[in-house]
Amino acid sequence: MVKFRHWFSVLTCSLAVSVTGYATSAYGISLSDTLTIPGRSTDLYPYDGNSANKNRLGFFSDLYYDRTNNVYYALSDRGPGGGVIPYETRVQKFSLDINPITGKIRKFRILETIVFKKDGQSFNGLNPELLNSDKAVLGQSFDPEGFAVASNGNFYISDEYGPSVYEFSPKGEFIRSFVIPDNLIPKAGNTLNYVDGRPTLTSGRQDNRGFEGLTISPDGKKLFAMLQDPLVNEGVDNNARNDGRYSRNLRLVEFDIASGQSTAQYIYQLESLTDINDRIPGTDNDFGQNAQGRNIGISAITALNDQEFLVLERDNRGFGVDVLNDLADDPTDTPNPVASKRVYKISLVGATDVSNTSLTGTNTLPAGVNPVSKTLFFDIAQTLNPENPGDWTKIPEKMEGLTIGPKLRNGSYALLIGTDNDYSVTQNDDDVQFDVCSNQDGSTVSKVTIDTYCPKGQRLVPGFLYSFKVNTTELGNFNQAQNPPKSTTTAGLVLLGLAGVWLKRRHVE
Repeated sequence: MVKFRHWFSVLTCSLAVSVTGYATSAYGISLSDTLTIPGRSTDLYPYDGNSANKNRLGFFSDLYYDRTNNVYYALSDRGPGGGVIPYETRVQKFSLDINPITGKIRKFRILETIVFKKDGQSFNGLNPELLNSDKAVLGQSFDPEGFAVASNGNFYISDEYGPSVYEFSPKGEFIRSFVIPDNLIPKAGNTLNYVDGRPTLTSGRQDNRGFEGLTISPDGKKLFAMLQDPLVNEGVDNNARNDGRYSRNLRLVEFDIASGQSTAQYIYQLESLTDINDRIPGTDNDFGQNAQGRNIGISAITALNDQEFLVLERDNRGFGVDVLNDLADDPTDTPNPVASKRVYKISLVGATDVSNTSLTGTNTLPAGVNPVSKTLFFDIAQTLNPENPGDWTKIPEKMEGLTIGPKLRNGSYALLIGTDNDYSVTQNDDDVQFDVCSNQDGSTVSKVTIDTYCPKGQRLVPGFLYSFKVNTTELGNFNQAQNPPKSTTTAGLVLLGLAGVWLKRRHVE
């Protein structure tokens, strides 16, 4: 059962907090509807029962709208357990009704659960050390975070463990890997290490901060993958030690689809920590300097055209498993206010290719290096809760899926944003899993044995799917005819040929 009422809509604010400085959403962008998907929902994996690591519905690490076939894809990540419990990674193909006038959404229905496989063996959410007994062997450890569909129906998926970009068939069969630039690959000295973080890692992506976003260009020739945060070595702390957590500069990587090779890297700059902290009243709840490139990051990217994109950027605050887990351990804890849930429009025009440029040991860009240009598209938190966009009870933590949906009757578009509820699962230091339960405002929270039932009045953390109405002025040069199927093009040529024959015969007769 899927409920069509925002779970937070009837809540009273549990925090006496007023967050100022939030930008007003752009003209022509408004919330149409919210769909609440219960945390106990199951997918179509062949399992008789309801088990978090078997068939509990996972969403929305990424979200994709296939406008040619009017279907959607919800990508789940490595599964419950943070990479320490086996899970066959997968994507959900689903249908959704969107009202062509209002943009309201209903009838969320799973059509197919597609498990990713290679040579008959499923890709697994276990981290490389647990799956392969070797931190230096990636194997089929998979933490899928970004998703796109090719014109032939194949899937392109980016992952955080590698970071990696893979191509799969529409049935989830592995086809090929893309070649990842060496500067992105995590290493301890000269040794590959896909598991540890700083200070063990000395170069490459930060732990759990690989390719978080992926999109395909409308012409179908390029993929663009974004790291969630800066490289572990591209930044510097107050003691002149390399540390990407202090940097704003993360990398957007361009790939040529035909060759599978990287063709460029660009710098995307996260919003400055100063501006983010200015939205938080006082200073007690400010982010520290080492949060710039760690607690602030990107979650999704979607192409508007071959040069412009929308990027979802967010902090790690809000209603979700992490804050509820903390409250279960300490009910007197006061969660921090939300400070950043935003969508930006970016452009590659004028941006410098930094494929051969290192930012090791600096938080600034070298002279002559231009990042991608970036403007605020809209403030999600302010749009969802204008009275108090910092209220953690009303703003989900992990807004991770972003896609431009169908065109509405008045010429505007439905823009969809989905949340990742982490399967409503947490684990302790001994890798024992628990279900996280709460009531509507988080005032009562509990952790229970996984796959059991929540206490009365509580339930698992749901997922949310938001529909925003966006007019064409805001989208600008949006190429809605993205990746038309080859069969359509061929059919069009055949029809044109038949039409030519018919006209010729008419002329002769």
